[in-house]
Amino acid sequence: QVQLVETGGGLVQAGGSLRLSCAASGRTFSGYSMGWFRQAPGKEREFVAAISWNSGNTNNAESVKGRFTISRDTAKNTVDLQMNSLKPEDTAVYYCAARPGSGSYLYMGHYSYWGQGTQVTVSS
Repeated sequence: QVQLVETGGGLVQAGGSLRLSCAASGRTFSGYSMGWFRQAPGKEREFVAAISWNSGNTNNAESVKGRFTISRDTAKNTVDLQMNSLKPEDTAVYYCAARPGSGSYLYMGHYSYWGQGTQVTVSS
């Protein structure tokens, strides 16, 4: 069984930064693609960023381009999301996701495994 645990969420003022981390366990993730999604209150879960198994391919949602960066450390089985220039509209629960494969996947249905989420709150 695959387990994903997100850490790093919290409260930050607009313009600030946070770094989320997702630790994966249960198997070697060198052959897995990873992603970050978020869900704000009253809204559907949406794609934030994704990274291929070898970090050669990344994708970001338009709303976070130039502000968020996804990266991974395959040796440590972790994937991080560096979030800069945060805005109040970035407030949401952020989820880490994983799936076997080599690409960079943008849709929830592509992912097999999910973490429990970590809350990010950006105050104005």
